[in-house]
Amino acid sequence: MAKLGKWIGGGLGFTLGGPLGALAGFFLGSFFDEADTVIQKPQASQFGKAQITQGDYMFSLLVLVTAVLKADGKILRSELDYVKEFLIRSFGTEGASQALVILKDLTQQNIPVIDICNQIRQYVDYSSRLQLVHFLFGIANADGLVHPDELTLIRQIATALRLSEADYKSLEAMFVPKTDWAYDILEIEETATNEQVKKAYRKMALKYHPDKVSYLGEDVQKAANEKFQKLNEAYQLIVKDRGMS
Repeated sequence: MAKLGKWIGGGLGFTLGGPLGALAGFFLGSFFDEADTVIQKPQASQFGKAQITQGDYMFSLLVLVTAVLKADGKILRSELDYVKEFLIRSFGTEGASQALVILKDLTQQNIPVIDICNQIRQYVDYSSRLQLVHFLFGIANADGLVHPDELTLIRQIATALRLSEADYKSLEAMFVPKTDWAYDILEIEETATNEQVKKAYRKMALKYHPDKVSYLGEDVQKAANEKFQKLNEAYQLIVKDRGMS
């Protein structure tokens, strides 16, 4: 229990209040019994908000992942395997097993998704919210198809997290390809000039760069790199199709 116990007990700040705190209360007690930990209270940042920790981010992610897993009425093995792979990268094999126990407990709870998103939005920066939604799409697409109910829920989550419509469509295009998916990812129209394509790529490269979420740990940064690679793939496809230099 050691690593995850310290993460839960010593790494939660803003999540201990509001609807996230209510969900956490179902299992925090057992962690405190087995790990000598002290709850980390939110600390004010230079912007006047509580600083989020990796623990805050991961717990928020587990809650939203649970909601998406339940969205289509069934939880598939492929989806759980995708989640497990991410958790192993985050916490190691033992920590992942413990995190999956948390996730299992969460599936038995009623998750007020919009309220949860409102709480997350108050403390989590925009780049990290983008990464949250990107990971949720990965969960939904683990079986090779994003179910309409999953798509509806992820859109609701993105809206509640105040992602722009253009950013949402860009993320969606990475997992629900259409004929113009590459342009959707770059947030431009097919009629854009070559110079506009290059400008859009530079802008998106800054927005999606993995360094934006480096403060959340190497595991989250690696996940962000998948998104960055998809952006590069879209740009290279457009360059090839247009014969751009």
